[in-house]
Amino acid sequence: MNVYGAEWDVERAPAGAGERLLHVGRRLGGELLGATVFEVDPGWSGLYHLHYGNEELVVVLEGTPTLRTPEAEVQLRPGQAALFRRGDEGAHGLRNDSDRPARFLLVSTMNDPDVGEYLESGTIAVFAGDAPTAGRDAPFEAFFPHDAAIAYSEIPRIPNRNR
Repeated sequence: MNVYGAEWDVERAPAGAGERLLHVGRRLGGELLGATVFEVDPGWSGLYHLHYGNEELVVVLEGTPTLRTPEAEVQLRPGQAALFRRGDEGAHGLRNDSDRPARFLLVSTMNDPDVGEYLESGTIAVFAGDAPTAGRDAPFEAFFPHDAAIAYSEIPRIPNRNR
């Protein structure tokens, strides 16, 4: 499989800027390790997020995407890589501020289930039945506001009707 090819599994334009995705790990039969090539147009921006169950690693193949982490924002160049650990310290977002497309390989562990958090919107994501993969829905995905959480004791109790 060639990560510099023009064959894509997903072509879409979230928020108006185009992205093309090649699910390398799935095509090669990966079970515990996933990988997706992203080619993103100028103006594209991924959501600033973190995962509680999976680590991710990005390797820039072409272009100069901007990486945002809790520590800084930095423009990456071809050949540069960054690792995003699980939890708060792994928060990250990528965007393309340049005037040319950018291409990068995003590698991830494939732990299922996973819980993610989209930090700017205060949204929690739950993925089950398959590891989260960009452009491909898991059998169960749920997104809800962080402040919608309730305590265990607040879960409604339904009487057992079989008694």
